[in-house]
Amino acid sequence: MALKHAVLAALLGGEYSGYQLTKVFDVGVADFWYAAPQQLYAELTRLEAGGLIAGREVVQKGRPNKRVFTVTEAGLGELAAFAATPAKPLLLRDDLVVKVHAVDRLDPAPVIAQLHERAREAAAKLALFEQILTRLRGDRDEETFLREGEHVGPYLSCLAGCRLEREMHDWCLQTARTLTERAARTEGRTS
Repeated sequence: MALKHAVLAALLGGEYSGYQLTKVFDVGVADFWYAAPQQLYAELTRLEAGGLIAGREVVQKGRPNKRVFTVTEAGLGELAAFAATPAKPLLLRDDLVVKVHAVDRLDPAPVIAQLHERAREAAAKLALFEQILTRLRGDRDEETFLREGEHVGPYLSCLAGCRLEREMHDWCLQTARTLTERAARTEGRTS
């Protein structure tokens, strides 16, 4: 997936400035795509030049003017073509997993500390995603919202983020526990 598809998908939620889009990415797209703010601004420029989004200037009193962007018909066509393309399998590139893979030949203490830190980060993201789900659902229960809600795509993608973060949280804690227990047994044999 190219960044352009993630930006186009995010812009389906409304008319956003570059700054607002970075906030949308932090909160609503972070469960499936990361992009630095400078990447987003550059992508907005490319998408507008390619006719996939349209920008307009908003005059503001007491603040600098801003440009806001919306998806064009061509952008919707690009998303439709992208949606029709077979999805690629999830690729995991995680330096912490590499460290765990190599831990048998390393001091496990720094890896254990990083596992606990990642578990805390996953718990924080999970809490944020659960708040987003509550906000998107409103006063409806999940089943009713999924059956009758107007925009379920962001909700369903956020559910995927919740499940990934919950699994990462649990894996980190279980792995840290295992490594801690092994280190204690090894220390007991050498003492």
